[in-house]
Amino acid sequence: MLNIPIIANTKRFFSPKDHGSHPTLDDDVELEVREGPSSGYHPNFNGDDAILKKNKDEVDLDTAKLTTVTSTVLNTHEGSLIYDDDKEFPDGGLQAWLVVFGAFMGLIPVFGLINSLGAIESYISKHQLKNISSSTRSWIFSLYLAISFLSCILSGGYFDRNGSVGLMCTGTVIYSGGLFALANCNSVWQFILAFSVCSGLGTGILMTPLIGAVATWFLRRRGIATSVSTMGGSIGGIVFPIMLRKLYKEVGFQWAIRILAFICVACLICASVFARERTKPIVQPFRSKSEVAKWYISSVFNWRYFLEGKFLFVAIGASFAESSLTSCATYLASYSMARGNTENAGYTMITASNAVGILGRYIPGYFADRFVGRFNVEIITISMAALLNFIMWLPFGGNSKVLWAYVCLWGFSTGSILSLTPVCIGQISKTTDFGKRYATVYLLQSLVTIPVLPIGGTLIGKGSVANYNHFIIFNSALMAAGAACYIISRHLCVGAKICKF
Repeated sequence: MLNIPIIANTKRFFSPKDHGSHPTLDDDVELEVREGPSSGYHPNFNGDDAILKKNKDEVDLDTAKLTTVTSTVLNTHEGSLIYDDDKEFPDGGLQAWLVVFGAFMGLIPVFGLINSLGAIESYISKHQLKNISSSTRSWIFSLYLAISFLSCILSGGYFDRNGSVGLMCTGTVIYSGGLFALANCNSVWQFILAFSVCSGLGTGILMTPLIGAVATWFLRRRGIATSVSTMGGSIGGIVFPIMLRKLYKEVGFQWAIRILAFICVACLICASVFARERTKPIVQPFRSKSEVAKWYISSVFNWRYFLEGKFLFVAIGASFAESSLTSCATYLASYSMARGNTENAGYTMITASNAVGILGRYIPGYFADRFVGRFNVEIITISMAALLNFIMWLPFGGNSKVLWAYVCLWGFSTGSILSLTPVCIGQISKTTDFGKRYATVYLLQSLVTIPVLPIGGTLIGKGSVANYNHFIIFNSALMAAGAACYIISRHLCVGAKICKF
């Protein structure tokens, strides 16, 4: 466990210190926290369980007399890294990069399918569900995304306490089972049960350990490591639409989906082998079943996280930005065909967007770690995506050349949304509590996602250009709101000053 001593002056108890070493004065006191179970392997701070030392002698600590308490920053050269000791993280090496490789393989199906929803939506809208309205069809994908994000909350606390192995095995079985069942669906309720519920549940269970395992190995290079691992989602988004389009014609929908499921199983088995947390959590056993239930219920949703302003606005910003991203990606192929482009062009646009998204994950991640800061890059890229919607897609979407340029630029700007969101969450969280806090963000996102796609489907209606323009305005406003929330969170962290954060 990480035991963090905090040096404080009696006149300004727990006042923030400058980075580097601190001379101990005669009137300085040191607070040592006794180790105890938290989310698995880090203590919860409790003043009653602390030992106050002055000149190495214990003194009584009356916690009732403490008023304003502000934790000190750790010994790092960057003011933004204040929750973890960077010496505890390898930040590289063969084992660490094998974990990144495992997460990369696992995110090929997990994020890759999210990036390929348009390849499924455009097919079933013309075949199995051609007589069903777009607003009704949209519930299939809305519920899939909502359940994917909502079920993250089920795995967050478990990952922090028990690690990734059990979650990876369980999630693989549920996820692949839903895909195999999807191949035989012909009605809305069947699609919802197999794809939305089953595969969505598996997606959420897998998402937290795949992202969380990388976070346990990297701190200073976490942005680039997470970006590399999430490139798997872009690879899946490139390969799956092309593969499905070809397989639909050659073997039909059923075997196309089954082949997709077999590929996903192979990727997830590889991920289960390599994507492991750095250290096995050391936990105290539960004394009773009621204690087990109480702990897991409390870990599923900790509403106190939302009392922390910077976390609240990151959660809202991520929810708006990712909901806009998934909504636009889902209807991109249909929009292209409504504008007179061929079905082949619609599928290719999805592929092109995800291909450029590889650069959109790596380059922003590199600059975020080295030069600009994670929050700054996230604000820039989300704002760029909103502006592209307003100045290119909305007025010039009917021009195929402009549409292709938009798709590429939008794919680059949105590439960092999925990759840097967990990094920003980690930057304002302890790594040992990352699973729960990451999952809590996606709980909020699931609630935001539920109405977004149905609203989009209703706005699209019969698919006229005017209706699609209303859809574009709605999603662009969501993206802009997401950027605004990140700006507010950054302001709460470092104020208005220009700095790497």
